[in-house]
Amino acid sequence: MTEKISVASLPEFDASHYLDSEHAIAEYLTVIIEDGDSALLAAALGDIARARGMADIAKASGLTREALYKALRPNAHPRFDTIAKVCKALGVKLQVEPI
Repeated sequence: MTEKISVASLPEFDASHYLDSEHAIAEYLTVIIEDGDSALLAAALGDIARARGMADIAKASGLTREALYKALRPNAHPRFDTIAKVCKALGVKLQVEPI
């Protein structure tokens, strides 16, 4: 008989562990943006910032680490200028194309 596993005993998933290449980051952001959820986009940028080093991204974006963590937490709704600063610091750009 198979032993049952409690969901509470499973480790929390952290996408930042898998964002180890430019391609992975681009694919991740593309899927997130297609979803159309701004809070999810903020959280995804937070995942990427953690993968790249939050302190380095904070410095490059001109934001404090605390402000960056607050703006990029799940369910946050950061201002567009914050998103733009973080994207520039991450070396990515948001691109629009017709559907």
